Amino acid sequence: MFTHTLWLPLQECISLGSGEPNIPEYRSFVLYHNNSPRWSEVIKLPIPIDRFRGSHLRFEFRHCSTKDKGEKKLYGFAFTPLMREDGTTLSDESHELYVYKCDENTTFSNHALYLGLPCCKDDFNSCPNIPSSLIFQRSIKETFWISTQLSSTKLTQNVDLLALLKWKAHPDRVMDILGRLRHVSGEEIVKFLQDILDTLFSILDENTDKYGPLVFQSLVFIINLLRDSKYYHFRPVMDTYIQKHFAGALAYKELIRCLKWYMDRSAEVVRQDHIQEAMRALEYLFKFIIQSRILYSRATCGMEEEQFRTSIQELFQSIRFVLSLDSRNSETLIFTQAALLSSFPAIFDELLQMFTVQEVAEFVRGTLGSMPSTVHIGQSMDVVKLQSIARTVDSRLFSFPESRRILLPVVLHHIHLHLRQQKELLICSGILSSIFTIIKSSSLDTSVQEEVEMMVESLLDVLLQTLLSIMSKCQSQEAVRGQRCPQCTAEITGEYVSCLLSLLRQMTDIHFQHLMENFQSKDELKEFLLKILCVFRNLMKLSIFPRDWNIMRLLTSNIILTTAQQLAPALHKNFAETDFDFKVWNSYFSLAVLYINQPSLQLENLSPVKRKKILDKYGDMRVMMTYELFSMWQNLGENKIHFIPGMIGPFLGVTLVPQVEVRNIMIPIFHDMMDWEQRKNGNFKQVEAELIDKLDSLVSEGKGDENYRELFGLLLLEKIEQETWRETGISFVTSVTRLMERLLDYRDCMKGDETENKKIGCTVNLLNFYKSEINKEEMYIRYIHKLCDMHLQAENYTEAAFTLLLYWELLHWDERPVKEFLHYPAQTEWHRKEGLCRKVIHYFNKGKCWEFGIPLCRELAFQYESLYDYQSLSWIRKMEAAYYDNIMEQQRLEPEFFRVGFYGRKFPFFLRNKEFVCRGHDYERLEAFQQRMLGEFPQAIAMQHPNQPDEAILQCDAQYLQIYAVTPVPESVTVLQMDRVPDRIKSFYRVNNIRRFRYDRPFHKGPKDRDNEFKSLWIERTTLILTHPLPGISRWFEVEKRELVEVSPLENGISVVENKNQELRTLISQYQHKQLHGNINLLSMTLNGVIDAAVNGGIARYQEAFFDKEYITSHPEDTEKITQLKDLMQEQVHILGVGLAVHEKLVHPEMRPLHKKLIDQFQMMRSSLCHGFYVAFQGPPGFDKSGSGVNRGILASHNPMSPESFKLMHRHSPSPSPIAILTPVRISSPSLSSNSSEVGNLLILADGMVVENPEDFYRMQVMGQTKSGSRIPHEEQNIEARDVARYGGAGVPPWSQAWGRDSSESAWWPGCSSRDPAGPSPNE
Repeated sequence: MFTHTLWLPLQECISLGSGEPNIPEYRSFVLYHNNSPRWSEVIKLPIPIDRFRGSHLRFEFRHCSTKDKGEKKLYGFAFTPLMREDGTTLSDESHELYVYKCDENTTFSNHALYLGLPCCKDDFNSCPNIPSSLIFQRSIKETFWISTQLSSTKLTQNVDLLALLKWKAHPDRVMDILGRLRHVSGEEIVKFLQDILDTLFSILDENTDKYGPLVFQSLVFIINLLRDSKYYHFRPVMDTYIQKHFAGALAYKELIRCLKWYMDRSAEVVRQDHIQEAMRALEYLFKFIIQSRILYSRATCGMEEEQFRTSIQELFQSIRFVLSLDSRNSETLIFTQAALLSSFPAIFDELLQMFTVQEVAEFVRGTLGSMPSTVHIGQSMDVVKLQSIARTVDSRLFSFPESRRILLPVVLHHIHLHLRQQKELLICSGILSSIFTIIKSSSLDTSVQEEVEMMVESLLDVLLQTLLSIMSKCQSQEAVRGQRCPQCTAEITGEYVSCLLSLLRQMTDIHFQHLMENFQSKDELKEFLLKILCVFRNLMKLSIFPRDWNIMRLLTSNIILTTAQQLAPALHKNFAETDFDFKVWNSYFSLAVLYINQPSLQLENLSPVKRKKILDKYGDMRVMMTYELFSMWQNLGENKIHFIPGMIGPFLGVTLVPQVEVRNIMIPIFHDMMDWEQRKNGNFKQVEAELIDKLDSLVSEGKGDENYRELFGLLLLEKIEQETWRETGISFVTSVTRLMERLLDYRDCMKGDETENKKIGCTVNLLNFYKSEINKEEMYIRYIHKLCDMHLQAENYTEAAFTLLLYWELLHWDERPVKEFLHYPAQTEWHRKEGLCRKVIHYFNKGKCWEFGIPLCRELAFQYESLYDYQSLSWIRKMEAAYYDNIMEQQRLEPEFFRVGFYGRKFPFFLRNKEFVCRGHDYERLEAFQQRMLGEFPQAIAMQHPNQPDEAILQCDAQYLQIYAVTPVPESVTVLQMDRVPDRIKSFYRVNNIRRFRYDRPFHKGPKDRDNEFKSLWIERTTLILTHPLPGISRWFEVEKRELVEVSPLENGISVVENKNQELRTLISQYQHKQLHGNINLLSMTLNGVIDAAVNGGIARYQEAFFDKEYITSHPEDTEKITQLKDLMQEQVHILGVGLAVHEKLVHPEMRPLHKKLIDQFQMMRSSLCHGFYVAFQGPPGFDKSGSGVNRGILASHNPMSPESFKLMHRHSPSPSPIAILTPVRISSPSLSSNSSEVGNLLILADGMVVENPEDFYRMQVMGQTKSGSRIPHEEQNIEARDVARYGGAGVPPWSQAWGRDSSESAWWPGCSSRDPAGPSPNE
């Protein structure tokens, strides 16, 4: 690196990078055997500005030998000067330098020898006459490429910029130089920004009139250049220049003149690009103007102040003129106005340096007021105008109270216009938000009452209208799209809600008073009240703010409460009594109801800490609004009748809020409603109906609790006690509280993981209540279908059919049209009843209760026949026939029945301290039923005794279950006594349509006879009568009545023998008429059980007990009963004879030994009875001795009985389904030989139980100690011979073990107790 000073090299002028010391020369690396080397190295040359001119760079090329590594021979060089002759520096680009040849001995002491040579191609073209005889010759084949980049704020590579900076060298070219400034690159301008500005203002000072417009244009160009994002960060440089380096004290005059001239020509010029550029540069133009005036004032001690103010005022007049022009037909003018409005707010701070706040505010108000008031000038212009207003509001000027009072009216005026036409809502909301923020912060220091007053007058009404419009669009979009409104709409809604809340929050009592006074008529006031109340209601309904914005929601509630308190007096004053307006009052009440019920105010759902903070800051706002609501209700007077029944449901919802004070305030309103309706109509049917309807839906939604039920009844009954209509009132309140009991139970069952049985029971309880006590048909029908759906889900098809039959019974076969209801379409009543009938028949079919479906088939057939609808008639007749086939062919199990008692206060109301009889599932025994019930009530305790619970258990806070099996008692026994009716048919009537059930408990009255326990064995027989027969709409029904009787030992014996006779007659008849085919094991076992027991005891024990002369003498009142028992025993002998005759005809040859054994035992039995009768009845008066003639040659004939003779022996049994002890069964040993001595004796009960002692009979019915199985019709009991033989030996049969009997326990039968040493052992 060399300088022109004596052509000496510059020292330490080469920098290799940060942190490295500067060096005088740089040696690059060697590229081995590379003919086109490329170094790509970066070298920095920090050259002082005063030594830059005349300096040049020289690059030397040397050859390095591989042989002599120390030898580096110079063979060429290249050079380039850093500055050209015109003063510009080396351009930022790649340069192709010439390479000149030289040798090692060449010295560069005389730089002039090569500096006169061209360094590159451009230099060669500028030197055409170069002598050929030079010391250094250029290498034609070689060139050297370098790339340079200048970094300097004093040196330039641009000729035009250099000419501007040195304008004084060519004063005649100033006009041209200023014109060419636009062609200079932005990078060069920002680098020399201060120098250029100094030059421009020096030119302006040189000749203002001549150069003023061009300097103004150049200044505008530079200012707009800094608006470019590429150069925006140079704006601080401009600001610094204006504040610290600018010295144009006279410049403001010319700048104002030029700016005004531009604005005044905006209405005339077609092309307004230059005007628009001047408008965009307005901010910095004013900065130069104001700073110039400040400099001038300092220099002249404030001279020409008035002229400056006048010029500024005239300038603002021009600005207003531009903005007032009608630009609808001129797009260029629109752009000019837009540019002006965009830049206008930026000049406020500059003006405040020279003018007072009020003066600047007046300038701005006049300017903003000059804008057209219409909103149809174009959307883009509207946006710019509002953006200018927004920047005005955000400016420092607006923060001063003095200026804000001046500017606020014009700002509000323009916002009002846009809101009225629903234009640019988002921008308007931003402006309003800024205004409210500023006023709120200012209110801490100064009074803002005047400003709030202005805002109320200008904005409140239009804000309400805007919100109603936005919310309406939001709701319609949700309805159409099925989803929430778009984000933009939600954002706008939230902004305007915040603005409204801010305004209402800053309003004082005086503001509300003035607001009410400013309405010219009641119609205007009514319209306003309806608007604001509607907006508040929408705020409660719509989710304006996110769910987790609890503070904002609470603040909103507080503002609404305060506003409602302010509006209430106006509402009462203007729209009560003669001027009553239902719409306004209804709107107010609806708002209050929504307010109290809003989720954000339900403090019970919050944590204790949050609840305390809210109560400390706001109190319980629900209570405050409730007081307002109650006060307004009291102010209605006789107009209360207008809100009956419309407000019953909403007020009821308020009373269900879990807040005691709210409930205490609101519940008495229902008494008020009842009283007013009683005065008007003489009853309160409307209140009653509406209250019940709404109570059902509200409780189902999860509202209400037990405390509410108690408080509701307590408060209303206290009020009603003083009324003349107290009887009907008390009855109504009692019904409502009972309904609440059931509704609360229903809700608790439905919302939890409760079992289907509990849900069904609860629904049945509620359904019956609606039908029997309240008579609400619509609610009754709704719960019918809910219950039906539950049954279907649990596959209780029979119960589902009975449930749906309830609705069917309400309909008639009429052509009356019925409206759409639930899932039913609009149709005639006939078609709806027909559809229901078909569905019920279908469910009865699935439940295998064809006998219940057949009458419906006949009913439907009658309707089809009357309408000559033979196709449907054929279909229903075929279905009826199919049902008859199903009855005869398909197997149906007889269910077990269980009595269940629910004791304790922990049970739901519909179960508490009540007893039910439940119809068990197929194959469900007592133990399984017990486990199912304990599973449904896991907290319950199983009671291990059958006694009725005492009062302590009934009132304890616990759950007790008492379960045992009961026996159905059919209402009609006609079909059961018909001999030729198949058992498949009888089995249905034994267990269906049953309302009476019983269970027996044996006990000893008086001293117990050790030899014959039957003498003192009494039966305590309890009969349970249900509210409805089973099956029905539920699998269980409540016990309505209990009947308790004691059966004497003699009566018990009569019942036992009579029932056994009936059983034998039925079985023998079935075999006689071949209803049971093939296997006769059942007949064999039955005959063996009766005959063998009679031989070894059995009825002989009755004979010993009651045919004793001593007993007959001491009990003359039992004469008829003893005779009846004797006749029954004789009849049993006769029946057994017929049975043996039938058995003889059907017995298999291999089973002849068994038959012979039965004949022998029967003879012993007959002889024993004959002897007993003879001894007992030979002398006593009143007896028919002919009754002892038992030997009628029955065994001699062994012929089947004729139907006539069988009918003669048929006797009617008063108790067709006994549980009492029958007779012992003697089962032969496996050999079945007639002389076998190995026998086993068991006592068989009518329902299949096996007991050891009489007391065991009752204990086995108690839960936990007995088991029961489903009854199977007799014809299905296919017991093979091997089963008979299996239990002839030792042990207890499996059906005895199934009842919990241990094989080690002894069997029990009459006449042979477990303590009798003469009786057989258990293993005998």
